[in-house]
Amino acid sequence: MSMELDEFTQAMARVPGPVAVATTVDAEGRRWGFTGSSFSSLSLSPPLVLICLDKGASTHRAFVSAERFMINILAEEQAGLARRFATSGVDRFAAGGVEPLELGLPGIPEAAARVACTLHQVLDGGDHSILVGRVEAVHVGDRSPLVYCDRSFLGLVAPHAAERAAAR
Repeated sequence: MSMELDEFTQAMARVPGPVAVATTVDAEGRRWGFTGSSFSSLSLSPPLVLICLDKGASTHRAFVSAERFMINILAEEQAGLARRFATSGVDRFAAGGVEPLELGLPGIPEAAARVACTLHQVLDGGDHSILVGRVEAVHVGDRSPLVYCDRSFLGLVAPHAAERAAAR
């Protein structure tokens, strides 16, 4: 194959993606979380979503053995939270902003949306694991989502929730 890995990485950086913080609690009650931009809906029936997690991440073991997890789709003003949950070697929960929400999972109250899941399946995805979650609870906020593209956070230009509702 003549493709260079660096070129592939550059090309994939051009694909806009949602910014999400995934959270869970292990059997000992310890909270875990990471920032991910490889998040997507997968199925409507049953309702399934997926998020990808590097197999070398410090959070990997906690998530692949979790019974449940939450996907917090960050709002456009939450780039600081995204950075905090992407930083290694720190207590990502110490600065606050996370509390028990749907299904008792750690959630971000001001997120653009939250999706609480039971772990449905873990699939091999090369150097990542693909966590498939069966959606058990959803909360839709009124903020526009944060997007990651070309190695930068972007606010998504989207109508406010009230404008969306009035347009229906």
